[in-house]
Amino acid sequence: MSFDFDRVIVRSGTNSVKHDGRLAQFGSADVIPLWVADMDFAAPESVTRALIARASHPVYGYTLYPESLYEALISWLQRRHSWQVEREWIMMAPGVVPSLYAAVLALTNPGDGVIVQPPVYPPFFSAVTTNGRKLVENPLRIVDGRHAMDFEHLERCASEGAKLMLLCSPHNPVGRVWEKEELLQLLDIARRHGIAILSDEIHADLIYPGIRHIPLDRLAGEDDHLITAFAPSKTFNIPGLGLSFLIVRNPSHRHSIRHAFGTLHAGNTNPFSIAAFEAAYRGGEDWLDGLMDYLEGNRDFAADYIANHFPEISLIKPEGTYLLWLDCKRLGMSDDELHRFFVHEARVGMNPGITFGAAGSGHMRLNIASPRSVIHDALERINNALAKG
Repeated sequence: MSFDFDRVIVRSGTNSVKHDGRLAQFGSADVIPLWVADMDFAAPESVTRALIARASHPVYGYTLYPESLYEALISWLQRRHSWQVEREWIMMAPGVVPSLYAAVLALTNPGDGVIVQPPVYPPFFSAVTTNGRKLVENPLRIVDGRHAMDFEHLERCASEGAKLMLLCSPHNPVGRVWEKEELLQLLDIARRHGIAILSDEIHADLIYPGIRHIPLDRLAGEDDHLITAFAPSKTFNIPGLGLSFLIVRNPSHRHSIRHAFGTLHAGNTNPFSIAAFEAAYRGGEDWLDGLMDYLEGNRDFAADYIANHFPEISLIKPEGTYLLWLDCKRLGMSDDELHRFFVHEARVGMNPGITFGAAGSGHMRLNIASPRSVIHDALERINNALAKG
């Protein structure tokens, strides 16, 4: 099947954070929005049809999670990830970010250490600090041209009493897809030091050809303290619908997380979220395959353009996600100057790397999940702005 990912869809006027939020975010609406992590592509037709069908019934009341939804999810995980998940392990959740917060509340006490691996998605930090836990940073490093975990430093972090680790797998923003040997080494450290792991795998379906995502749970043992956060939202471009799920083998962990959500009465039984969730997993597979082919083209096009036109900005090609992590340090600008340059000179709206922690200083995050013509226009703007000096 063919899908028209080249079609430019006007999203302004739809209350889109990415598009209608430009003025508030950048102080200007005259930027190409390549920041917040959603895509400018139409969702799979199966999702749209399911939403229209559900909307045709005029009552939108409180809604149960049907068994067919769990069946669609279990089948997807088995087909796409060779991951056999039991029905009782699945917990529906209002989103991956709320799940980060719930895991911190459920598995740690005030003052406990929680390990994160910067540069990383900003809620990893706030889930720790706003809940009164101690932030323990285990920064990634670059080894042989790839981002890698610093296991020697992680061992020290673990030995100093940390109770939980928030793992980003695949990693946002650097795009690493962790290999089996890395994940096994991580699990070994966690076991020896009694550390629980929340593995955020929301980008697990967005993997480039030749690369394989391995769910951490597939490598875990019965006694490992592991929670996996997963969702169709990034995969099928339905993040505004909010629904996600957790895979939690340990019954006591399930109880603790339910209690954490329950203290806030945080749930999500939106009938449209449920309809879209099931329809995506049942009917979106061909669309996803087409999407990844297109995103690979965008990734390679952007990487080649940058190397050929302004090599003072560099990147390591991501193995997963639709995010490029641009190293702009050779421009010799401060983080504030970088932000002003890209917004006011280049007129391209991206995420400043510093928002991903101190390790992100000197970087910008570029979202390539837009038609290639849009990516080309953005790169042309950057090139022209740099040429002006």
